[in-house]
Amino acid sequence: MGPYFLRITVDLNLAGKRALVTGSTSGIGSAAADLLAAEGADVVIHGRDRDRAVAVADKIRGHNRRVDIAVGDLSTDAGAAEVVRAATAGGDVDILVNNAGGTDLVPWSDTTPELWSKAYQVNVVSAVRMIRAFVPGMRERKWGRVIQIGGGLAMQPMPVQPQYSATLAARHNLAVSLARDLKGSGVTSNVVSPGPIRVEHVREWLLEVGPAQGWGSELSEIEAKASESWAPNDIGRFGTVEEVAGAVAYLAGSLADFINGTVVRVDGGHVVSV
Repeated sequence: MGPYFLRITVDLNLAGKRALVTGSTSGIGSAAADLLAAEGADVVIHGRDRDRAVAVADKIRGHNRRVDIAVGDLSTDAGAAEVVRAATAGGDVDILVNNAGGTDLVPWSDTTPELWSKAYQVNVVSAVRMIRAFVPGMRERKWGRVIQIGGGLAMQPMPVQPQYSATLAARHNLAVSLARDLKGSGVTSNVVSPGPIRVEHVREWLLEVGPAQGWGSELSEIEAKASESWAPNDIGRFGTVEEVAGAVAYLAGSLADFINGTVVRVDGGHVVSV
């Protein structure tokens, strides 16, 4: 009797669900929205630039799912209110992916109190605004997902951009606190924590600093050297936005019903020795 193969198809049961991915006009957010739509969810694309949001939405509509657009600055009450209005116009939000954020790559000496306050508004309070807007409805429907996009710098900060690392730590912390508050509600709260990911600003940074660090002149050579000395990990390369999106989609689906208040690292096993 010859060998046989069993093919298993995994269904994340996202059909009929609706996801808002903040900061989804590029990078991790765009990849997450695309994969959620491919898995059957309707999605809301968010950004501060309507043209960029439209471009991403047009691409994602290829999955034959409903795709809406919400434009606004989540770091302000008025901007967040406009995003909530646009996002809910097409239906309830079942899955909230708090991805929007930003940083200024500066040393400690340049991190003024004003810069710290700005970072906290952009990376922490913006997420809180979305949680306060959408989680009550999830509670009422007895199902929902809240996923924070955090980062390895929350636990292993660098000497530069301390304000950004601190806000990532806050995002991790608030996600666990929210999970405790959501006990028994049918709503879960988790973190996806990317490590060194080949997003556009990382690519530009590598090309800028690589030659000075002696990592070479070609991107592939620079990345290989950087993954050894700057961001060592067990896989030996930088990650992709699609790999981060995979973790988001998993946590959003029904197979993750028993996962709550945890941090899923997507970093190749990146650990910095101190």
